Amino acid sequence: MMTSDVEVTYRKRFDRHFEELRWLYMELYSNSSMFAELCDTMERFSRARSASLKERDLRKEADPDWYKDSDQIGMSLYVQNFGGNLQGVRNRLDYIEKCNVNVIHLMPFLESPKGRNDGGYAVSDYRKVRPDLGDMDDLQALTESCHKRGISVGMDFVLNHTSDDHEWARRARAGEGEYMSRYYFYNNPEVVRKFEETVPQAFPETAPGNFTYVPECGHYVMTTFYPYQWDLNYHNPRVFNEMVYNFLYLANRGMDMMCLIAHPYIWKEPGTSCCSLPQVHTITRLLRMIVEIVCPSVLLMSDAAFRPEDALPYFGTAEKPECHILYNAATMAAVWNSVATRDAFLLKNQLDMLSSFSTAHVFENYLRNHDDISWNLDYDLLRGQGIMEISHKKYLNDYFRGYSGSSNSRGELCNVDYVNEDARFCGRTASMCGIERAGFEGSDEMMDSSIRMDIMLHALLFMLPGLPVLYSGDEIGQVNDYSYKDDPEKARDARYICRGPMNWKLTENIDSPDTVQGRLFHALDILEKIRKEEKAFESEAECWTLDTHAKEILGFCRYRNEEKITGLFNFSEHSQTAWINEENPGCRDLVTGEPVQTGSIVMDPYAFRYLKTKKSN
Repeated sequence: MMTSDVEVTYRKRFDRHFEELRWLYMELYSNSSMFAELCDTMERFSRARSASLKERDLRKEADPDWYKDSDQIGMSLYVQNFGGNLQGVRNRLDYIEKCNVNVIHLMPFLESPKGRNDGGYAVSDYRKVRPDLGDMDDLQALTESCHKRGISVGMDFVLNHTSDDHEWARRARAGEGEYMSRYYFYNNPEVVRKFEETVPQAFPETAPGNFTYVPECGHYVMTTFYPYQWDLNYHNPRVFNEMVYNFLYLANRGMDMMCLIAHPYIWKEPGTSCCSLPQVHTITRLLRMIVEIVCPSVLLMSDAAFRPEDALPYFGTAEKPECHILYNAATMAAVWNSVATRDAFLLKNQLDMLSSFSTAHVFENYLRNHDDISWNLDYDLLRGQGIMEISHKKYLNDYFRGYSGSSNSRGELCNVDYVNEDARFCGRTASMCGIERAGFEGSDEMMDSSIRMDIMLHALLFMLPGLPVLYSGDEIGQVNDYSYKDDPEKARDARYICRGPMNWKLTENIDSPDTVQGRLFHALDILEKIRKEEKAFESEAECWTLDTHAKEILGFCRYRNEEKITGLFNFSEHSQTAWINEENPGCRDLVTGEPVQTGSIVMDPYAFRYLKTKKSN
C-alpha cells in the first residue's frame, strides 16, 4: 500500500481520473487486463519519481497556469550544435540565462540510426541518448541543473512512428507476428492502394507514397513520412501502453514539456485521410490524464501544424483538456508573407482570429525554427484580393530566395512538388532579413536595414499572446549554413541549412554595440525585459488589432489592469505613417522612454513602437 503523503496525493489524483480513464481506454481497446497493467505501471513510475520531481509536481499543480506567465521565454536548440553534447549544454546555462530564457526545448537527442533519421525523428530506442551526446545520466544531470536555475526543459517525443532500426521493427521484419502487429503491415497490394486513394503524401518529392515494401517478410508497412519511419499501430493496446511507459521514463529523467511529434496521424482508418481522426483526441485525452496522475508538472505540446482554427481541437475542452500548448506555424508563415508583400492585411486577419480565442489557449510562437516554412495561408481570403494560391506561393519562394520583389533574403527550397507546383522554404531568420547578403556584399546600408527588420520582427514575436521561442543563434544573427551540402547524408535535405552549429565566436561580440551581434542581442534583451515586467503582457490581457490606415503597418494592442500597450510594426523599407485615434492620446515609448502623441505617427523603415498609454486619472 502507498502510505506517504505524496503517495496519498497520487491516489487522490488517480481516483479523480479513474472512471474517465477506464471508460476511454475500454472504448478504444476493450481489454481489461491491459488496462490493469497500465494502472499498475503508472503507480510504479510515480513511486520512481525523485523527491525533487515530486516536489516540483506539487508546486506546479498548485499553480497550473505557470507556463502562461509573461516571464516565460523559450529557446529551441540542437544539443550537438549548441554544446557538443548534454554536458556541453549544461556548461552553457549561464549564456542561456543571459538570453533571459527560462524554457529550453532540446531538439531530437534520442538514439537513432546514422544517416536514416530525419534529423533525429526516427527513434531506435526511446530510453537511450545518442552515444555521441551522452547518456540518460547526463540528461538527468542537465535537467536537475536547469531546475535549480528555474529553467524548464522540453523535448520532442515522436509518437507516430519509430525507426525501422527499432527493436520492434527488427523483429517485425523477421516475421514475428507480435511485433508486426505493432505496425500497419499488409500483404495485399489492394489494401495499400485503397489507403493511397485518400491519404495525402507528406513529402512527395523525397518520399513519395505512404507505404514501403519490406522484402524480408513480404509485406508492405505504412510509412507516412519516410521509408525508414514505420507508423505505429495504436489499434494495438500494447503499442499505447509501451509508448506511455517510454513517455513516463523520460518524464522521470526531468522533462517538463513533451512535444508530441506527428501526433495528429497516430490513428489510421482506410478511406480516410488518416489525420486528426476522433481516436487521436481520445488517445491525447488519455495521455493528459496519465500526466495529471503521475507527473502533473509535465506539459503536453502538439505539433499540429495546421491553421490555428483547425488546431484548436487539440486543446480539448475546459472540462476535458488535451494539450497545454500548440505550435503556431500559421502565424509564422503570415508574418513572413507580410515581409514579402509589405502588407499586414493577412497577418492582421489571423491575429484577429487568435485574439478571439480563450486566453486559456496557449500557442508557441516563433519566427523561425529548425524546419521549413509551409505557405499554408488563408487563400480563400487572399482570393478576395485577386491573389491566387499557386502564383502567390511561387512569389514567396522566389522572394525569399532573393529572386524577386527587391528582396535581400537568402535560402533554399525543399520538398518541391512539381505536380502541384508547391514547395517549402528553408532559411534562418537573419538570412531572410538580409543580414547574410549584407555581410557578403559588405553593404553597411543594407546591414542596417536588415538588422532593423530582424529586431522589428522579434518585437512582434514578444507582443503576441503565447510563449515566444527563439531559435538558438537568432539572438546573434547567425545566418544560413550551407556546409550540409558537403555531407552525403544531409545534402538532399535543405532543412539542414537551418541546423548548423552555433557560432560561439560571434557571442564574444554581444557586448559590443557597433557589431551585428551586439545590436541584436542588446535589442532583444530590452524587449525580453519589457515583456517580463509589463502587466499588459500577462496571459490574461485582452488583445486586439488596431487599424493604422496603412497597409504596411500592423497595429496590435494588449490591455490589462488599466494599462495598455500598443505595438506598431512597419513591414516596409520606406517610412510610413500610422494614423491612430485614441481617447487618451498620451503615450510613452517603452523602448526610448520618450512621450508620444497619437494621431499621425511616422514610422521609420522597418521600425516598431511599444506605446504604453498613461493610466486614466
